[in-house]
Amino acid sequence: MLNQCSKYLNNIVKIKKFLGGFMKIFFNSLFLVFLPKIAFAEVNSGDTSWILTSTALVLFMTLPGLALFYTGLVQSKNAISVLMHHFAIACIASILWVIIGYSLAFSEGNQWIGSLNNIFLKSLSYNDLSSSIPESTFISFQMTFAIITPALMIGAFVERMKFLAVIIFLSLWLIVVYAPVTHWVWGGGILSKWGVMDFAGGLVVHATAGVGALVTAMVIGSRKQFPKSINPPHSPVLTMIGACMLWVGWFGFNGGSALTAGTNAGMAILVTHISAAAASIVWMIIEWIRFGKPSLVGMVTGMVAGLATITPASGFVGVPGGLILGISGGALCYLAVDLIRGKLKIDDSLDVFAVHGVGGILGSLLVAILALESFSGTGLSDGQTASGQFLVQFFGVLVVVVWTFVLTYLVLKITSLFSPLRVDEDEEIEGLDLRSHGERSYFKD
Repeated sequence: MLNQCSKYLNNIVKIKKFLGGFMKIFFNSLFLVFLPKIAFAEVNSGDTSWILTSTALVLFMTLPGLALFYTGLVQSKNAISVLMHHFAIACIASILWVIIGYSLAFSEGNQWIGSLNNIFLKSLSYNDLSSSIPESTFISFQMTFAIITPALMIGAFVERMKFLAVIIFLSLWLIVVYAPVTHWVWGGGILSKWGVMDFAGGLVVHATAGVGALVTAMVIGSRKQFPKSINPPHSPVLTMIGACMLWVGWFGFNGGSALTAGTNAGMAILVTHISAAAASIVWMIIEWIRFGKPSLVGMVTGMVAGLATITPASGFVGVPGGLILGISGGALCYLAVDLIRGKLKIDDSLDVFAVHGVGGILGSLLVAILALESFSGTGLSDGQTASGQFLVQFFGVLVVVVWTFVLTYLVLKITSLFSPLRVDEDEEIEGLDLRSHGERSYFKD
């Protein structure tokens, strides 16, 4: 009897263990099967749709927006050259971003640079998230920033830099200058720890591109006719078309930097538009008073200055801040053009530093004041004062400017080891279209 009871109890224990193991395997299997669906359910479709749209808008800013904007400002014999520079950089920057740029900018590393743990995006999977959007979407969005930043610099050396040198220089610059600064500000690096405010790239994009452009123009030297005579833009119409594309695309640039489809994105777009309009009007008025007539090129240049100035502050300021930044950006950037060209005699051909560098730096400094709730802004971090934040912004600007200046110079020197930086005199006179690419932009009957 006791033996039978013992066998019975043993059988019950075995059945219990079997059922326990079976249920464990069953539920683990269900978890594995439905894990992707669980991850996918965390994605916010509205946010994702907005960032996908913003990604397309920012790429639209470069191709064709910035490309046409710059092309219209040069001589017709160099139009193909400018378009080639933009298209080539868009392709090369995209590949470099995938290979190493994103890893250096956004992977966990130290306070100065990201790690190499995600080169070739080897750790990326379909279900990886970045906040409420797929990480793949975030990577694509940030890739468009990595494209347009070196593309902005093209305006400083148009009509006189060898195509091979352009490719080598801007490729190295993207890795050595842009990626580290991106990590400092947006990747958890040193400037983010300081509390530097840069919503959409006043420092990351415009300050780096502007300072880099200034250094490049100084190293390469002026065009042959500068400053005695400068040929006017060959097509203000193309410049206008490109400027309109930049204006529209900038909504994705600033509004998309909210990374959500919410109130922050909405206000960022509103103040971006206000700043652009205000700066354009200011530039027009200054020209009108000074020369007796306003110019189309001047108006669209002022608009771009307003866009650059509002960029670092777009997610932190309200309508009053947007208006103030537009007015101040239009006026100061105009004065900067006169200073760089007229007084210093630096041939920054398309005023990249005066417009983007000065605008981005100005916006990065003024955000400390205009973000206050008294200006309808979002307010500063707890316990921070306007003066304290201004000092943070100032030292952030200083670090980025010094880093960009020194490293751009070094990258140019390294580039010169592989290719001459400047075209020869005959090539400059004939134009880069035929000599460098064997093509013409226009044919005469």
